[in-house]
Amino acid sequence: MNLLALDTSTDILSIAVARADQRWLHSGAGGAQSSSHLLPAVRALMAESGLAFTALDAIVFGRGPGSFTGLRTACAISQGLAFAASSQRDTELPVLPVDTLMAVAEEARLQHGCTQVLACMDARMDEVYSAAYSYNGTQWQLESELRVCPPEDVAAPAGYVVAGNAHAAYGERLLPAAQHVAAMPTA
Repeated sequence: MNLLALDTSTDILSIAVARADQRWLHSGAGGAQSSSHLLPAVRALMAESGLAFTALDAIVFGRGPGSFTGLRTACAISQGLAFAASSQRDTELPVLPVDTLMAVAEEARLQHGCTQVLACMDARMDEVYSAAYSYNGTQWQLESELRVCPPEDVAAPAGYVVAGNAHAAYGERLLPAAQHVAAMPTA
């Protein structure tokens, strides 16, 4: 499967191109730089992979929660690229949104082997985005709905590992007795 994936929901810009079983990855400064760096980085990665936009099977983007500007950037760029590629194909190029907190859970699984994850991302303004996920061997299941609350009000199900960037931002204010691992959403 040929995919282009983008995540600009955090301070890290993450792009990936998959061509069959090969992968090309790029990460860099996100945040305010995402809007100016995203398109040139996408074009460079697509060129490096030798893949044309018309040969993509889908474009995937991190839908949030996250930075409002970052989410708008990823969504707009994904839709624009798909629209342009679709005009040169017989079929529309699908644009697929991926839950950013689930991407954090997947990174925790890939990096640390975690299968029960409470994904917690800094929502700024003294709040945390959180949701619990469990991995059943083939896919992630959402176990609790997204919450936005102060770090002291986050509750972790028993046995769940806390992953994301919220612990770095809030330290002992966020579930001090829980196991924490660093994991960020990536394309």
